[in-house]
Amino acid sequence: MPANAYAVPVRQALQFFSRTCSVFNEEDSEYTPTGGQFTVAQQVAHVAQTIDWFMAGGFGPDGFDLDFSAHHAAVREVHSLAAAFEWLARSVDDATAALADKSQEEMMAPIAEGPIMAGEPRAAIVAAIAEHTAHHRGSLAVYARLLGYAPPMPYSD
Repeated sequence: MPANAYAVPVRQALQFFSRTCSVFNEEDSEYTPTGGQFTVAQQVAHVAQTIDWFMAGGFGPDGFDLDFSAHHAAVREVHSLAAAFEWLARSVDDATAALADKSQEEMMAPIAEGPIMAGEPRAAIVAAIAEHTAHHRGSLAVYARLLGYAPPMPYSD
């Protein structure tokens, strides 16, 4: 598989995610169905943060940063949907650029030892990013429906 083919599913995950979220406005940034859950903006920020986390954990020498309290706190600081989508765009751009530069050998190298995906080929990060993004796309589709929106089909215009 050509190295740049690993970037395609990440870019496609953003495309599908963005279609579902296209119904939201900046005024929806702070919406959450019940207290304690991530807001619309925070869900988007969490997706961005997790792409960064997967890339650093999958390709870095130290494995995954497991300070989930710090990750959670950083996401809780996001209150703007526009800012969250800017973060998401940067994360996808950074991930796809990094993936496009990886050789097949690098993609098949094992992920560092630890409790997250240890020993799996680094290529597995791509599927993990797509799956996690899809999970939150579904959550946000529910948020959208609770706000009275009808999110479009994510796979086509």
